[in-house]
Amino acid sequence: MADTEAHWYVAHTYSGYENKVKMDIEKTIENRNLQDQIFEVSVPMLNVVEEKKDEQKTVQKKMFPAYVLINMIMNDDTWYVVRNTRGVTGFVGPGSKPVPLTDAEMASMGLKVDAPNVPFTIGDSVLVKSGVWEGTTGIVRKIDHEERMVTISIDIFGRETPTELSFNDVEAV
Repeated sequence: MADTEAHWYVAHTYSGYENKVKMDIEKTIENRNLQDQIFEVSVPMLNVVEEKKDEQKTVQKKMFPAYVLINMIMNDDTWYVVRNTRGVTGFVGPGSKPVPLTDAEMASMGLKVDAPNVPFTIGDSVLVKSGVWEGTTGIVRKIDHEERMVTISIDIFGRETPTELSFNDVEAV
């Protein structure tokens, strides 16, 4: 069952015990010095606007009731710690074998997807490869990894003009 790479796994819990399970696993990680094997325990929350008596209130609700997401290296120790935490009924997967979430599953849930690697940073010069500004150089002012967009300043008629482009439309100079 030993794996050398960390993946996200889903543990099923009793409904309403998600936060208690999260705290218990985190305490066990600390007590058993498993910080290098279990990296993150998460109960994804969602902001929901509720309306009561003509008053709107934003409240947090669990995105996946009765489930806890765990980023860990799967081995006998980590499996035992999670599986034997009070409130955990098991891992999601066929039989007793936990199955890690794929990157596509993580992205579709809007959770922890690695930021794309871009060959430039704020302040770097970039060349626009396509679109209206093709062939123009600009200075990177802002990088939005989530939207895969970059804001660059282009000199137009002696004025700096901010322009937002896709990562695919620019390259480092």
